[in-house]
Amino acid sequence: MRPHSQSRWPYLWRGCSKVNDLNIAPSAEKEFAAPFTPDEIRDLPVVISAPRFATYLQAMGNDRGLALDLYEWNLTLSAAFIVPLQVCEVAVRNGVVEAIEKVHGLTWPWSNGFLRSLPRPRRPFDYNPEADLRGVASRQPTTGKVVAELKFAFWEQRFTAGQDNRIWRPHFAASFPGAPVRMPIPAARATANNNLRAIRKLRNRIAHHEPIFTRNVQDDYNRIHEMISWRSQTAAAWMDRKQSVTALIPLKP
Repeated sequence: MRPHSQSRWPYLWRGCSKVNDLNIAPSAEKEFAAPFTPDEIRDLPVVISAPRFATYLQAMGNDRGLALDLYEWNLTLSAAFIVPLQVCEVAVRNGVVEAIEKVHGLTWPWSNGFLRSLPRPRRPFDYNPEADLRGVASRQPTTGKVVAELKFAFWEQRFTAGQDNRIWRPHFAASFPGAPVRMPIPAARATANNNLRAIRKLRNRIAHHEPIFTRNVQDDYNRIHEMISWRSQTAAAWMDRKQSVTALIPLKP
């Protein structure tokens, strides 16, 4: 292991001939090429907070420099995930909206029939899609603005068995033409539900600045890619070219 003064990203660039391999701006090259300074090693753990930094220290054998390496990698990877996560959320929710509109019309957020079809939470503190939709629809004047404000969990929970007969059996293939053709619609819908639940948990950890280094982040990326490809193979290929997640994963300290 390198001493504190020699730790940081240079020792991580295995497999990358240049910074641009990671879609990182050239202006950042010098920043990533420099080791942590003594001031950074002293002050950054305080800024991060002792309890939060302890997670990284424990993972790196109480070496502060290597723990900062891991923290910086986790930070950079979390930021990189924003691109595929954003494309995924937009792609999935637009596919869901298309299917809902075919059944409940363009003004579905105000449709009593659609509102009644939403599942009730099992426990008072569980997410309530009907309450979420009613609250957003009471504030927003158009369907588009409602769609943009609804929580990720709303779209995840549209992939439930209760929606199979009316929405998914007749409209899943049109909304998600990239899904495996031979997979039965209930199985595809269940796969989407499971994928989106895992994606939401990753999204929430990133949004709350929590560590993701203990997750199987390659599996996380594969789920995101799969959901985008079900909506559009072209969009999935485009996202794959723009993202830097898969280049960063093998650079984990």
